[in-house]
Amino acid sequence: MDIVEEEMAKQNNWFDYMLYIIVIYQYITLIYFLQSFQQPGLQWWEITGRIFSMGLLCGTFGINVAHELGHRINKYEQWMAKALLTTSLYVHFFIEHNKGHHKYVATLEDPSSARYNEAIYTFYFRTIFYSYISAWRIANGECRKKGYSAFSFKNEMIQAHIMKIILLLAVYIFFGGLITLYFIAAAVHGIALLETVNYIEHYGLQRSKTLAGYERAMPWHSWNSNHPLGRMMLFELSRHSDHHFMASKKYQVLQHHDDAPQLPTGYPGSMILALITPAWFHVMNKKIRKMHTDQQILSTPL
Repeated sequence: MDIVEEEMAKQNNWFDYMLYIIVIYQYITLIYFLQSFQQPGLQWWEITGRIFSMGLLCGTFGINVAHELGHRINKYEQWMAKALLTTSLYVHFFIEHNKGHHKYVATLEDPSSARYNEAIYTFYFRTIFYSYISAWRIANGECRKKGYSAFSFKNEMIQAHIMKIILLLAVYIFFGGLITLYFIAAAVHGIALLETVNYIEHYGLQRSKTLAGYERAMPWHSWNSNHPLGRMMLFELSRHSDHHFMASKKYQVLQHHDDAPQLPTGYPGSMILALITPAWFHVMNKKIRKMHTDQQILSTPL
């Protein structure tokens, strides 16, 4: 994409309108999902299939589109991001991702960056717990800087919990306890999809620490994928190297970096591979060792 094409893409409002439409679509789909369980005589596989399908939407629309909107500077777009994240019961992602993950990505201080030889099933527990704790720490610190108590309604984490509680209460009141559990199961599935994506995006990559702090996040600190299917499904999220290099870029102008480490397949295939731990280690650890060897060769004086 040349400069003229990039500028035209930036000015094309339809790329934004598609995101806004998805916010509405997600809530319409959620209501339809909840109402569908009121049909009598549902079999267990029908219930499982509906939960799985809604979970996919919670991950791809509820969290992924929220991720894109959450990086915008407009308050109304940020609130759209929070509204989407509410459907996945993961509103604190807005806080930790923007103000924690992007600051500490590819370091041991980032709970969302998978470490070398860390299995995805261990990663799930570590990232979910410590990302939540990190979000509280960030939100509390911001409140105190502005002169408010951490227990104030100005605290974004308290706001996040209020949004989740309101939605859960509404579901419970209108649809009952069992359907509320089905909704929670779909949200958990969406969260698992997000954290699987987080796992493959930075696995085994690490930024160097200098006296001034960590080096700037560069394209080679994120695994990249230029496969069309993953790009279309996830609004160019798979061009992750460029996203971390310039987080303010809108999704439609993200670029492919040849010098970034490349995943063995697109995001869907890599996510499945990550769930088979021995196969993931076999493929990815070999790639990481080769990267280190190549770096040593480049840094060796002739």
